Amino acid sequence: MAQRKSVGIVGAGAAGICGAKHMLEEDGVDVTVYEIGSNIGGMWVYQNDNGRSSAYKTLHINTARDLTNFSDFRFDASVPPFPSHWDMARYLKDYADHFGVTGRVRFNTKITSVRPAESYSASAPKWLIETDKGELIEHDCVMLATGHLTKPLEVDVFKDGFGGEYLHSHYYREPAQFVGKRVCVVGVGNSALDIASDLAMTSDRVVLVARSSALIIPKLVFGRPFWDAIKPFYKPWVPAWVRARVLKSLVYMVQGDMSSLGFPATAKRVHATSNANIVNHIKYKRVLVENGIERIDGKRITFAGGRSEEFDTLIAATGYVIDLDFLDKRVVEERDNGLDLYMRIVPPDWRGIYFLAYFNSDTALNWICEGQVRWLREHEMGRAKLPDVPDMLRNIATRNAWVRQQFKDTPRHAIEVEHLPYFAELKRTMAQAQRRAGAPVKDVGIAAINTLPHREMAAS
Repeated sequence: MAQRKSVGIVGAGAAGICGAKHMLEEDGVDVTVYEIGSNIGGMWVYQNDNGRSSAYKTLHINTARDLTNFSDFRFDASVPPFPSHWDMARYLKDYADHFGVTGRVRFNTKITSVRPAESYSASAPKWLIETDKGELIEHDCVMLATGHLTKPLEVDVFKDGFGGEYLHSHYYREPAQFVGKRVCVVGVGNSALDIASDLAMTSDRVVLVARSSALIIPKLVFGRPFWDAIKPFYKPWVPAWVRARVLKSLVYMVQGDMSSLGFPATAKRVHATSNANIVNHIKYKRVLVENGIERIDGKRITFAGGRSEEFDTLIAATGYVIDLDFLDKRVVEERDNGLDLYMRIVPPDWRGIYFLAYFNSDTALNWICEGQVRWLREHEMGRAKLPDVPDMLRNIATRNAWVRQQFKDTPRHAIEVEHLPYFAELKRTMAQAQRRAGAPVKDVGIAAINTLPHREMAAS
């Protein structure tokens, strides 16, 4: 009998359970998912006992329901167009139950080490996973799906320099504790805009510090999710400049000029944000926008331009750093908040280990993660073969150069992915890999566009 392949997956969030589901479809594959907490759903589980979720009480997803589905499992029709974190957690649990993943999860299991086994070789890779209970488990293949939104990026001048109450947005949960307070929120990402919107109606004063420009996409346009309006332009044959022009024009029609809201201009692109309320709050002067901080003296903050005022609380929505403290440093090291991975999945010098969903994207994580899993599964099952290491390194260098050229130089943008060119490259490199392996070149379901029909929304 052929030996069964053993797969270990670290993390039972969206990426981890997606990886498990697709590997379980293969004959002769055993899958174990290691989850530090007692829940499936990762970051979408509010007050998750794994201590890694940054979900706040009012959190809703930024991508529309019909775009966020996995391709083979719809949201229930009763779920609103932009699901809440409760909806997302329930959906992911239902997905895991439906595809037999839940029974493969070892809950309350912290991983302290992932490293190559003594017997490791490129032709027959073996990996050791060590738990906090001292267990050593050997796997033929390991997938890391721990997420990149768990370790706050702390800025010392804010954390140590501010004389009032300080917290990173990772620890923010609800506005009740800030009622009547003067709050300064630093950042222009999704969390910063959501938190400022939360506080606008209950806090005495809210100032949003925008250290870079913003492109705030509305949730709805013409009574439909924004994605519905721009989806016709997200086709592989539509030039990127046309999509960008349409996106900016439609945002301008709905939201107006970002500079008129107080956001600074920038020559390079920034990661788009999505928010239903912040523009109104700014227009109604419930939230004031400032363009950076010049200095902090106790509770007094002086902003770029010289204006200053005192605050009770500073909330730093300053992002996250990739945290892989359990991983053998020989495999890959975080550098400038990025990982040098071929196709953002494979460390060039190692076989049998893969990274899932370590990216920021312009569309739903679930959708891209599914494409990554379908791509890596072909390699792991021997139906595709990776290129030589120098070719992988050239691919990584090209990708990194593109990010530096296109986007503002911040930690947030180091792992930026645009889904259309990324899917095209997944498909192209898959065809090349199949030829390398001497296998038939065939479509493995790496879809460039999520084409789920709106009328079919049953979850089972």
